[in-house]
Amino acid sequence: MRSLYMQPALSMNGSACQASTAASHFKAVERVITAMRERLDEPLSLEDLASIAIISPYHFDRIFRQTVGIPPCQFLSALRIWSAKKLLLTTCLSVTDVCFEVGYNSLGTFITRFTQLVGLSPRRLRRLAKEAALIEIDQLNRIDGRETSQSRPGSGITGHVSGNENIDGPTFVGLFPAPIPQGRPLACALLTRPGFYHIPFIEDGIYYAMAAAFPWSEYPKALFLMESGEMRLATSASPTVVKNGRVETGSDLVLRPAQLTDPPILVTLPLLLSESFGAARNRVEGPGPGSPAQSIIGEMASSAGEGLRPDAQFERRPVTGVQV
Repeated sequence: MRSLYMQPALSMNGSACQASTAASHFKAVERVITAMRERLDEPLSLEDLASIAIISPYHFDRIFRQTVGIPPCQFLSALRIWSAKKLLLTTCLSVTDVCFEVGYNSLGTFITRFTQLVGLSPRRLRRLAKEAALIEIDQLNRIDGRETSQSRPGSGITGHVSGNENIDGPTFVGLFPAPIPQGRPLACALLTRPGFYHIPFIEDGIYYAMAAAFPWSEYPKALFLMESGEMRLATSASPTVVKNGRVETGSDLVLRPAQLTDPPILVTLPLLLSESFGAARNRVEGPGPGSPAQSIIGEMASSAGEGLRPDAQFERRPVTGVQV
């Protein structure tokens, strides 16, 4: 009889122990990520990171993957590139100096990796930010709406981006091949605020959906940096599976405040906005010589054209969204 009374207590103690272990692991991961941010210019190995966590390398790698969703070395690489992106946009340091500031020993390796993850070379990113021009999101919405309204019923991915807070600002929804939002998305939607989105004609496959919402800003350069301060993020609880042109899993996303353990967002949102604007105008007006669509596409191809002026600002418009 006594053992029957003791069993619930043992069960509760076991649950408490598991919760305590999980909390300890989470704090260890946060401690490592903080050290990563503070020591980007140092060559940090898996063993170094495990030592900071006070866990064996094998178990640390497993715990980090479970907590963050990607390996620690991949997270560190993304942090280095995001920090390089910030230095390029906020300082006058040369590309070479930025390369060494974020822990790379080879300029060629740095430029190649940066271009892969950001979608632009370091020099082109800096040039785009300096020479950017205002894109009227509501104009893109009006033009592109004619196309998206004619999508095949049930084709592609349709979902809803929501949040517990009253968020009103540009919202990006992207599909990526891996849990980390790096490089160019395989497909995406751009909204003027959280709400319903539709990404048509998606090829069959497995995708990882991510949404990011930002407050309206007088400084569009904030869209280049995509800092986590006032940003709200959402990731799908499980991969989005598309089979025979239809989604077999849920596509709704719930926004939350960014956390220390969130991988940095490396996608260049203004580039996607410019390309979307050019593509939409091109579909409606045709790519005639000298047309706005043709000029934007040509300029963005060289990444030296006009996108968002650093001193320009978005206007808040009562429109529903922009689909890419």
